[in-house]
Amino acid sequence: MTNHDCTIFFLPGLGFGSASAAPLAAALGDRFRVVGIDLPGQGHAPDAVNGSVHALADAALETIKAEADGGPWLLAAHSMGGKVAALVAARVLSGHETVFGLAGAVLLAPSPPTPEPMDDDKRALMLSWAENGPLSEVDAREFVAQNVATSLVAALEQDAVDQVRQMSPLAWQRWLSEGSHENISAEVGVIDLPVVVMAGEDDDDLGASVQPRLLGAVYPRARFVSLAATGHLLPYEQTHEVAAEIARFWESTASASPQVKPEWGRVIASNRTGVEARALLVRRAIADDVNYTPRALSPGQLATLRALADRLVPQPEAHRIDLAARIDADLAAGRGDGWRPSELPDDASAYRLGLDAIASVWTDGVALQDALIRRIIAGEFINGAPWGGDVFRRWFEDVRNDLTRTWLAHPASLARIGYDGFATSGPGVEPAGYVSLGAGVRDPWEPEELGALISDQANRADENDDSEDPGTTNNTGQAGNENAA
Repeated sequence: MTNHDCTIFFLPGLGFGSASAAPLAAALGDRFRVVGIDLPGQGHAPDAVNGSVHALADAALETIKAEADGGPWLLAAHSMGGKVAALVAARVLSGHETVFGLAGAVLLAPSPPTPEPMDDDKRALMLSWAENGPLSEVDAREFVAQNVATSLVAALEQDAVDQVRQMSPLAWQRWLSEGSHENISAEVGVIDLPVVVMAGEDDDDLGASVQPRLLGAVYPRARFVSLAATGHLLPYEQTHEVAAEIARFWESTASASPQVKPEWGRVIASNRTGVEARALLVRRAIADDVNYTPRALSPGQLATLRALADRLVPQPEAHRIDLAARIDADLAAGRGDGWRPSELPDDASAYRLGLDAIASVWTDGVALQDALIRRIIAGEFINGAPWGGDVFRRWFEDVRNDLTRTWLAHPASLARIGYDGFATSGPGVEPAGYVSLGAGVRDPWEPEELGALISDQANRADENDDSEDPGTTNNTGQAGNENAA
């Protein structure tokens, strides 16, 4: 059982280690669990075999997988860590990493997936600082001074200087001569994830003025925040503003989707779940874009579909799935169940015609709306309908199926109905099927809410001959994996 809203994995910038997350963790308080990560050659981590961004991402993912609790988590990344974060996010969303719960990212003056812009003279100077070993006190202090808009308070400045001096000179040189030059944009692609990008107006290379150009195509859902009188060291210069933005981002965006319980998240992350299934569930768990622009339907048609969704698949006001937007995205991509009445045109065209007809007779008031829905289901003719009553009924049946299927596809919905059959086809060395089949019983790997272990029931039966039959439901009234049969 977790006592925090989510975990924040912090990837530091060049010269800094996991300790640079401490000011942010203090500002956020107990609501968020902050895990700082020492990338290779930084903090207390040894150098990697090579200095590639892939080696840095490997190290970051090793920590994330070890520390993730199955619940939601955010990536927070500064400068160099931003380039690493892009590769980490892409790999997690691909399903190839045994981790679940990525809900968004907060990027602080991030290095882009493309080669990082940096003045050649500045790069040469920074390389010279590490020619003979770790940076000197003077050079480390100069590095910190060059990256802030105004001087830090003495304690923070000394902490930053000490961290920079601790960095491996090999890792320092590798980033400047190799990692920062790498172009990983082809591997990263487009990352459909809620993101906020914060940058200072006084940052010469990775400031607020260049970030939309560097990252706009990578993160189409990114929101860009410009900070006045701020340089490059946001974790130190703007600790409280960064913490406040993380809290706002979590409340308004990243946490908007239904939440998956950590125990279910751990099952999805396990090797019992196949790569393709995990990729689907990881992406489906991400909150919908509140500014979603329809691609197959018109804005009016999308509004009508949302109104229908509210009546046909009602959801609580908080933590909603935007079923209509997800169906629109499927229509635009040509995804569907492969079936339609022969009298109907393609799915997207049929949706447009059918929704326009419903919009023409849709009225305020749920009682009247429900009455109209019942008439369509009964096959009655609707004024303005593009097809006869029975054909319109069958099209509407497809709409109902699409809405229900889209709701059910969300991992929180699967948990709600107690279905974990997605975790029976993973690449583990042991067979991934079920051992115990029956109502009220579960295998050891299944979430506890699905019933009792059969061994526990056998023990209770030995203790009390009058105990309930193992085939009955548990005291929550939930059946175990009876759907697996």
